Amino acid sequence: MQTILGAGGVIGDELVKNLTDYTDIIRIVSRKPKKVNDTDEIFTADLTDPEQVAEAVEGSDVTYLVAGLKYEIKVWRDLWPKIMSNVIEACKLHQSKLVFFDNVYMYGKVDGIMTEETPVNPCSQKGEVRAQIAEMLLSEVRSGNLNALIARAADFYGPNVQNSIPEGLIIQNYKKGKSAQVFCSDRFVHSYTFTPDAGRATAILGNTDKAYGQVWHLPTMKDPMTGKEFIDAFAREFEVKPKYTVLKKWMIRIFGLFTPVIGEIYEMLYQYDRDYIFDSSKFEKEFNFRPTSYPEGIKISVREAK
Repeated sequence: MQTILGAGGVIGDELVKNLTDYTDIIRIVSRKPKKVNDTDEIFTADLTDPEQVAEAVEGSDVTYLVAGLKYEIKVWRDLWPKIMSNVIEACKLHQSKLVFFDNVYMYGKVDGIMTEETPVNPCSQKGEVRAQIAEMLLSEVRSGNLNALIARAADFYGPNVQNSIPEGLIIQNYKKGKSAQVFCSDRFVHSYTFTPDAGRATAILGNTDKAYGQVWHLPTMKDPMTGKEFIDAFAREFEVKPKYTVLKKWMIRIFGLFTPVIGEIYEMLYQYDRDYIFDSSKFEKEFNFRPTSYPEGIKISVREAK
């Protein structure tokens, strides 16, 4: 059996679809779990409760932590360490392998290309939390107490991705006949991970023994587009003029005074005022995996959005 903790989001759903190649029993765990495949087993649990997490993990050969929390630093500081501690202890108790689906906030400002060897140097409060929980896992691995790996992705795009930047700033605006938006500048390149690739690759890692004990960057197409090029590509698929607005930092700060989630994004704008280049060549070479091209991924995303 393989178990997905924090299921219900786009990554969890993509992962569930791909795990059928590796196991006959998939347990989906969340506060309100829903089946993706007819054969899925659903299990209701609160990941902040250690007893419930231990019960959810029992009997699992591999456990995947793909939870997403409310995008608020107070929530992250309070809940992420608790959740990570609960999951680690449950996996140790039941001798389950652990796959943690992570992001790149802990790297902070990077001049050049992000690889698995990029130093951990967070420059945001959310990055500090991500660095803390990643180190909790890695320290257990180094001590020989846990068999685990970290799978990291860049920002998302893909079909039916509800909480992504491209979804909120481009897709939904074009669907409503409005101009698209881009943070800070349209001149910098920015890597995006296609969510179906991320789900498939996470399943591959979880079922590859030699992948454990390492950090992996999930497959992401190289040669990312500039903000302008990315928007142009979406506009072509929507068959609309590529109208867009650049949201400057001062504008976002003002918006954040009235919209809390925008205020939470402000500290992360360093990812948009410079090139943001994510390298996944380690995974691609090891598993002979070619990421979905940006034109194809955008075409699929828009097709599903219409």
